[in-house]
Amino acid sequence: MDDPGIFFSDNFGNEEEQNQDEINRLSTLKRFKEFIRQFYTGSGSYIYRDQLKRHYNLHQYWLEVDLADLASFDEALAEKLYKQPTEYLQLFEDAAKEIAAEVTRAQTDGDEDVRDIQVLLKSDANPSGVRDLKSGVVSKLVKIPGIVIAASTIKSKATRITVQCRSCRTFLPNITVHPGLEGYALPRKCTVDQAGRPKCPLDPYFIVPDKCRCVDYQILKLQEAPEAVPHGEMPRHLQLFCDRYLTEKVVPGNRVTIIGIYSIKKSSGTKKAQAKDHVAVGIRNPYLRVVGIQVETIGLGCNIGSPITPQEEEEFRRLAANPAVYEMIAKSVAPSIFGSLDIKKAISCLLFGGSRKRLPDGLTRRGDINLLLLGDPGTAKSQLLKFVERVSPIGVYTSGKGSSAAGLTASVIRDPSTRNFIMEGGAMVLADGGVVCIDEFDKMREDDRVAIHEAMEQQTISIAKAGITTTLNSRCSVLAAANSVFGRWDDTKGEENIDFMPTILSRFDMIFIVKDEHNEARDITMAKHVMGVHMNALQTMEERRSDELPLHVFKKYISFCRSRIGPRLSEAAAEKLKNRYVLMRSGTGEQERETGKRTTIPITVRQLEAVIRISESLAKMQLQPFATERHVDEALRLFQVSTLDAAMSGSLAGAEGFTSQEDQEMLNRVEKQLKRRFAIGSQVSEHSIVQDFTRQKYPEPAIYKVLHFMLRRGEIQHRMQRKMLYRVK
Repeated sequence: MDDPGIFFSDNFGNEEEQNQDEINRLSTLKRFKEFIRQFYTGSGSYIYRDQLKRHYNLHQYWLEVDLADLASFDEALAEKLYKQPTEYLQLFEDAAKEIAAEVTRAQTDGDEDVRDIQVLLKSDANPSGVRDLKSGVVSKLVKIPGIVIAASTIKSKATRITVQCRSCRTFLPNITVHPGLEGYALPRKCTVDQAGRPKCPLDPYFIVPDKCRCVDYQILKLQEAPEAVPHGEMPRHLQLFCDRYLTEKVVPGNRVTIIGIYSIKKSSGTKKAQAKDHVAVGIRNPYLRVVGIQVETIGLGCNIGSPITPQEEEEFRRLAANPAVYEMIAKSVAPSIFGSLDIKKAISCLLFGGSRKRLPDGLTRRGDINLLLLGDPGTAKSQLLKFVERVSPIGVYTSGKGSSAAGLTASVIRDPSTRNFIMEGGAMVLADGGVVCIDEFDKMREDDRVAIHEAMEQQTISIAKAGITTTLNSRCSVLAAANSVFGRWDDTKGEENIDFMPTILSRFDMIFIVKDEHNEARDITMAKHVMGVHMNALQTMEERRSDELPLHVFKKYISFCRSRIGPRLSEAAAEKLKNRYVLMRSGTGEQERETGKRTTIPITVRQLEAVIRISESLAKMQLQPFATERHVDEALRLFQVSTLDAAMSGSLAGAEGFTSQEDQEMLNRVEKQLKRRFAIGSQVSEHSIVQDFTRQKYPEPAIYKVLHFMLRRGEIQHRMQRKMLYRVK
């Protein structure tokens, strides 16, 4: 006998369940509405209601809710929102929409639609790492810190679609699509039965684009914070989905803390891979649907977004009125590095920059200052560069050997997904409005160095490759560090230490030659300072704050000055500068006539502009609208100790134990003659050379000195127990 239970179906219980669900929904919706309407802080202000009203009237349809407030209002509600955010967030947004209608309907006539309100969440809970996202937290709320490394363009996604049947032209209006990266499967069969018509075929529906409601969305790529990566592992990445008001909030390079719903989507493989993988039915890829972003201002990246409060502005204006502000700023540049105050002053000028001028015919003159440090190893050049990268509002640090022309300027690559050419900006485009620090500038290949020429003077980068012809802006300062040709600065060589072309040298406003000189008193203080830094690294941070600015204040002060003021030269200062420039030109002209050769570091109109820029940046530090004679004097002094000294370093009176010019000339004569009678690749005994030259009435020490120099430069080598000399080059 058959079991009658099989044929029995309970039609009513199902309906009750649905009703129960509906009742739950309505009660939750009511609680959410009560929360927005009734939640008030201790001071008695209804924050969410007022925030909603204010935003709605400004046509910004979003509401930011702190989860702690929700939990204090109704613990169970917050727990539900945490456990099942997808459903309850939707309810929350509906509640916000209804409240917005109540709050603002008093002013409107009731004829316009109420817009959808987006609810953003924020929370003070402890964040979890990218590596803790396991299957247990799928479709729950998570909070994750990290760095945004890539951002897509803004695209549109439908929230409501309308479909139409191909054969019978019936519309199915307002089908809601799930938020996030989930798609929507169109119905397979047309349900409309019309008398006398054949049945509609399978898959008859298509989407009517004009009747769809869309929202913006953007896909970001989040990389876990470098501190969280275990030793020897690669950092992990996570895809983020932002929509509506969360788009365009961050740029690549920002450190953020994300609150989102950990969701899954179908793995989008190619058709072939899917055909092969019949196994991978239930496998999904994770991504994070963002419901709240907090951008952290501390750390690298563009922190221009952090606004300056009136208290800070007051403090900055007090600081600028202080007469010793210039000294304070110079001392705040890399306080752990001892000495080299002139270089620090020049670096502080570079951080503040002059003012950019736009001429009536549309040309611009650059306002950024470029700086080159040439010198011996072990003089803390790279440390200064690293500090500047940290303190400037936008800083990019690259090293000379590891960067190519395309990496510094811009490259044209093929987009893997769409197969057409796209452009990627390099270091100098990314640092637009900041500083590029290039270490090991002398190790760069020559053709790569040429790529920087245009970026340094015209401040644009022009590209004509692969059908893309554009001009990009690169309004950035360049701070470069280089060693001299022989590794150390060789005083007897003078000019030959500097390996660069005059074209690139004239683009640097200041060129410092950093020598590691032997001076006992200085060495003692230096050693004391280094010992102090190593022994009490933490205490020095706390103690030496009296006349230094803390790093974050310094950073804010720089961006404040750069955004607020663009000083110009005053007339008296301009007159003074004109006379000094003519003197500088005649000075180098005389030197060229005396020595009979051109100086490597030229003094051109560019150098005059450099002095103008330096004096403008000095005025900018004190927030003054005009650069006075005092500023011009200091700028000329900086220019004198840097570039002019470097330009004069060719005339070597009194180098390494010689006093007179004659001795130096005699050495040069000996060297010329020696090279003439000693062909490359030949061997001569040292004894016979010395005898030859003494016969020609040259002093013996001079000959040995020349041989010693040639050995040091690797032009000759000793052979056969140092008896024979072999000429290499």
